[in-house]
Amino acid sequence: MKRLVFMVMVFAIAIIGGEAQAQLRKIPAEVTDAFKYKYRNAESVEWKDKLTHYLVAFQLKGESYEATFKNDGTWVLSQKVIGRDDLPKSVEEGLEKSKYADWEVEDVYQLIYPDDRSEYRLLVKKSDLNKRDLVFAESGRLLKDKLTL
Repeated sequence: MKRLVFMVMVFAIAIIGGEAQAQLRKIPAEVTDAFKYKYRNAESVEWKDKLTHYLVAFQLKGESYEATFKNDGTWVLSQKVIGRDDLPKSVEEGLEKSKYADWEVEDVYQLIYPDDRSEYRLLVKKSDLNKRDLVFAESGRLLKDKLTL
């Protein structure tokens, strides 16, 4: 009986240890090199492995960013935290013309793409259970509208 308990414990430890090891994948050099090239002066860098891509949160000149890179190091997009006052007038007008005009704006982000195009992501809420994630084009047109928690 002691031998059986011992074997079960060894097996359990091996499985737990193996799972912990499998969750920690090293960030490929292509990805870290691409990030360092794109954002040379980034500070407080924190990586997250999303399996299909890597997400990196960082500070640059006192501003908060997140950037997404493919597994091969290709930069997909960056997201910068901005204030509502920093929204282009066209986006502010687009929000005012939308059905979400009277909703509270919680967070505002500028989405920056490799083709130098920007979009603006707004997290809005009507109540604690009624929240939306909105994406506007620079022109003020609502591009995406999805339910969020």
